[in-house]
Amino acid sequence: MHYTIQQIAQIIGGKFLRRSGGKAIVKHLLTDSRQLIFPETTLFFALPGVSQDGHIFLERLYEAGVRCFIVSKKEAYDALPEANIVQVDEVLTALQELAAHHRQQFDIPVVGITGSNGKTIVKEWLFQLLRDDHRIVRSPRSYNSQVGVPLSVWQIQPRHTIGIFEAGISQTGEMARSAQIIRCTAGIFTNIGEAHAEGFTDLMEKLQEKLLLFEFADIIVYCKDNPSVDAAIRALNKRFFCWSRTDPADLRIQDIRQTGAGHAQIEAVFQGDKLAITIPFSDAASIENAIHCWAMLLFLNVPQEVIEQRMANLEPVAMRLELREGINGCTLINDSYNSDFTSLSIALNFMEQQRGGARRTLIAGLLLVACVLFCHEKKLT
Repeated sequence: MHYTIQQIAQIIGGKFLRRSGGKAIVKHLLTDSRQLIFPETTLFFALPGVSQDGHIFLERLYEAGVRCFIVSKKEAYDALPEANIVQVDEVLTALQELAAHHRQQFDIPVVGITGSNGKTIVKEWLFQLLRDDHRIVRSPRSYNSQVGVPLSVWQIQPRHTIGIFEAGISQTGEMARSAQIIRCTAGIFTNIGEAHAEGFTDLMEKLQEKLLLFEFADIIVYCKDNPSVDAAIRALNKRFFCWSRTDPADLRIQDIRQTGAGHAQIEAVFQGDKLAITIPFSDAASIENAIHCWAMLLFLNVPQEVIEQRMANLEPVAMRLELREGINGCTLINDSYNSDFTSLSIALNFMEQQRGGARRTLIAGLLLVACVLFCHEKKLT
C-alpha cells in the first residue's frame, strides 16, 4: 500500500511550496538522512533537532534522488527545482498524523506494549511465539519514541494479520499521541520503575501517562502484584487479564524453580488447570517477560501444548548492535536478531560510523530467517 504526495499533503493539511509534474509515489518515510535506501519513493520529514535541523539536509538528499519533502520553513527552495515540497506547521505532528491515518486503513489485531522495562523483549518474544501462525508487523528494535512509533506503524501492509508495537515516553503528553497512532486492540503493561522518570513529578504521574496507550484496547495484560498498577488499571474500567505470584489472578503463578543449564520452570493455575512452561533463561527479568507473553498467548487462545513447545525454544534478544573482535584485525557487527529493511539501514549506518577508513563487507542471509551479519574489516597489506 502506498500514497501519492498529493494524498499525503491532504492528509496532513500541508501546503505545496513546490510541486513537480506527475504523481510522486511515497512508500518509505525518512527522518535521518544517513538512512536513505530508496530515494525515488522516499518522503523526507525535516524534523527540527537539538543539535541539527533536518532542513539543512534537503539539498544533499535531493542530489541523492529524493524528490518529496515535508518542511516547516517557508522558503523558495530554488536548489530543489523538481521537488515536491509540502509545508506544515510542525513536521513531527505531520509525521504522526500520517501514521495515524495509515493505521486506520487496517482492521487487524494490534498489541501495544508499554512499561518501564521489558518492552522490546516482550515484543520480540511475542514475535517468536506467534510467527508460525501470523504475518506479523512489529516495531524495529526499540522504535518506541515519538518518531519511532509512527515509523513503526507505517510498516503495516495488507499482508499483515497482526501488529506488535511498543511505546515509551519521556514526558507528559506523549503517550496520548502514540495511542492515536498505534490504536492497540490489546495491551501489555510490563512494569513501572524509575527509568526515564525525570520528565514526571512522581511515579504515579508516569504510570497514568503510560496507561493512556490503552485508550482503544479491548483487553490489558499485566501483573497485579504492584498495588498501584493494579488499582490504576482496574480504574480504567476495561477488560483485563492479570497474573500474580501471590494473589488470585487469571494466571496464578505457583512455583518458579531453576532446572539447570540456565533454564527455569514456571508452574501456574489457569481456569482451574495446572499448567507449566520451561524457558531457556533463569534471570528474574526474563521470567517476568515470559509470563507476560504466556498470559497474552492464553488470552489469544493459543493451545497450552503449543505454548510449552515454543516457550522452550525462545531465543535471546540482542538489545543493541553487537561489536565483536574478529580474526585478522577485523571487527564484526552482529545484527542477526532482526530481519527487516529498517533495521538493515540502521545497521549500515552504524557500520559507517564505526569503520573509519576500513573496508566494509556485508554478509546477508535471507531476511525472513533473520540472519544478517555485518562485517567491518580493516584493510590487509
